[in-house]
Amino acid sequence: MQTASTRTRTLAADHEPAARAIVARLDRLPATRHIWSIVLLLSLGGCFEFYDLFMTGYIAPGLIASGLFAKASTSIFALNSIASFVAATFTGLFIGTLGLGFLADRFGRRRIFVVALLAYTAASVLMAFQQSALGVNVFRLLAGIGLGVEMVTINTYVAELMPKNLRGRAFAITQIVPYCAVPAVALMSWWLVPMHPLGIDGWRWVVLASAAGAALVWLIRLGIPESPRWLVTQGRLDEAARVTEKIERIVARQHGGALPEPAPQEHAAPTIERRFRDVLKAPYLNRTVMLSLFNAIQVIGFYGFSNWIPSLLASKGFGLVHSLQYSFMMSIALPFGPALFFYFADKVERKWSLVGAAGAAAAFGLLFANQTGAAGLIAFGLFMNLSLTIMSYSFQTYQSELYPTEIRARAIGFVYSWSRLSAIFSGFVVAFFLRDFGASGVFYMITGCMVLVMLLIGIMGPSTKGLALEDINR
Repeated sequence: MQTASTRTRTLAADHEPAARAIVARLDRLPATRHIWSIVLLLSLGGCFEFYDLFMTGYIAPGLIASGLFAKASTSIFALNSIASFVAATFTGLFIGTLGLGFLADRFGRRRIFVVALLAYTAASVLMAFQQSALGVNVFRLLAGIGLGVEMVTINTYVAELMPKNLRGRAFAITQIVPYCAVPAVALMSWWLVPMHPLGIDGWRWVVLASAAGAALVWLIRLGIPESPRWLVTQGRLDEAARVTEKIERIVARQHGGALPEPAPQEHAAPTIERRFRDVLKAPYLNRTVMLSLFNAIQVIGFYGFSNWIPSLLASKGFGLVHSLQYSFMMSIALPFGPALFFYFADKVERKWSLVGAAGAAAAFGLLFANQTGAAGLIAFGLFMNLSLTIMSYSFQTYQSELYPTEIRARAIGFVYSWSRLSAIFSGFVVAFFLRDFGASGVFYMITGCMVLVMLLIGIMGPSTKGLALEDINR
């Protein structure tokens, strides 16, 4: 009698040649307008994520000015403290990445990409109309859940659709485009947060603006295919072949000639045998430990600066308008980090670009902490943001490469969730250092986090440059 495991092995053996061929066909595609348009559409979905995450810090002064949140609570854990608002954001992200990351593996990348964005939009609209700190925090948490699922799905999607020699540049675009949303939210906050257009608090308009873009979601959905790699892992080989063939036809037409011949014999194939527990077995255990620790540590430095910059400036004596104005000027650097590395993304080993960016962030953070004039703060704030975005693009690419297709969304969700768990408490940690040690104390803490990141990735990180996803994960 044939057991379930025997049937699974037989099915896996039967589909391996076809699966290997589909992977080879995807990995040999040249860079054309269609390839980049897919990346661009997915990146537009990521704009909601970046707008929302950075909005946390920019609307904080408005939440305080409106009376919903307190400027200085007797406890940093008080419900009406800004630290609680930051914590609600990342609690939602933690639930979305760890608890719901499996959805993209179960139901497909394309469907969950759309559903997560719509869920985020609904929660954001409701948050904008709340009249209490509790109401704001509850709907902030729900919006974070949608964002958490979306972030995992986008990274998984891009890694699987892109040819191996374009992955780095593709991930650079997924950071360049969304980071353009950050100067937008900073500018809107600078203009709107101190005002009350139509008698409505300015911070509410900033929140509603993020939801207004949701109408684009359905248009974005029409331009992106399901991941053929995911279809292969579901045993849907015929559908995977049809999707791949459609992509090939468009690419060939734009390429203006015959496509390169695929080399299936050089590729490993996705299977249907993987289980989530495999992330705790060789060769993935070391990667899981490394990325979990990395995510828990780096987020304190990343969001300790990004989400708190207006408050850090205020602690140096700058008023509300000037704090938001300078924050906007610093945010201009954000899209330029991944843009700077676009042409080098597939030439530099990912782990070393990650280590270098963390080192630069540590150095510029210390320089920023010791500035008192506006010019120095803006200059080193620009360089700090530049370094952080290069680090962000590098690790988003890196962790997406280190797990197999069958469990990629769940694995990314698991390791990424540690950053969200850490970020829940990072707001309280930053608030403590800011209250007791000032802005300089915050930046010394950030520098320590970046040094730990350098050591962790430099010592434990495997190389991935130029390798097919399946070959990285044999």
